[in-house]
Amino acid sequence: MYTDSHCHLNFPELMSQLDSIQLAMVTAQVTRALVICTTLEKFDEVHSLATAHDNLWATVGVHPDNEGVREPSLQDLLDGAARVKVLAIGETGLDYYQMDERKGGRTVADMAWQRERFRTHIRAARQTGLPLVIHTRQASDDTIAILKEEGETGEAGCAGGVFHCFTESQQVARAALDLGFYISFSGILTFKTAADLREVAKFVPDDRLLIETDSPYLAPVPYRGKTNNPSYVPFVAKLLGDLRGSSSEAIGELTSHNFNQLFRRISAS
Repeated sequence: MYTDSHCHLNFPELMSQLDSIQLAMVTAQVTRALVICTTLEKFDEVHSLATAHDNLWATVGVHPDNEGVREPSLQDLLDGAARVKVLAIGETGLDYYQMDERKGGRTVADMAWQRERFRTHIRAARQTGLPLVIHTRQASDDTIAILKEEGETGEAGCAGGVFHCFTESQQVARAALDLGFYISFSGILTFKTAADLREVAKFVPDDRLLIETDSPYLAPVPYRGKTNNPSYVPFVAKLLGDLRGSSSEAIGELTSHNFNQLFRRISAS
């Protein structure tokens, strides 16, 4: 019924509990999860999880905020995307969170390496026809601008994808939707401080919604502060259902259908 569209099951705190997490997923009716790659060094590990479990799939990419790791070439991403059960390119995007020009920190110009890495991922997505998994944090203007510059306009032939763990404004959501992207909400939606985000969640059309855990991070209420895992994604669905006058189960079915529509290769995996 439920699909976790973004998790990190290969991270040590989850990998060590994988058997119990799988059992918890069955109990919670979470039938599938997409395991997200964040470095090329860990891609084989992520891919092995996907191939070893019928209910898991993988992506290939390098997180925008990871420094001191192997830099992905276009060919690296194309090679990874050619493997079975790889559904998307990413996690990619831009993250300016640690940048603070006012305190003498890094400037926008200093983040050119992130923007070039992002462009490489977009080109891989367009060449393979796989969607992008986008991470953007305090960098939405540049994220949208680069997608447009690389030809992502929402028209036929574009890669498209999802803005994961969405925490931006309704204006940014509208810009992403105009480019053909989906919007995914995490446990942040359940936090008391997320009133503005809940308004955004009501704005996103039914056919562009996804849900995720981003586990092991961002556990939803009532587990906030605990280690997150895919079996908690129904709590995100419940909150979305409350906001949209629907049920948790209906949101689960809707977002699972949307997952199939976006990650088209799943039918062949």
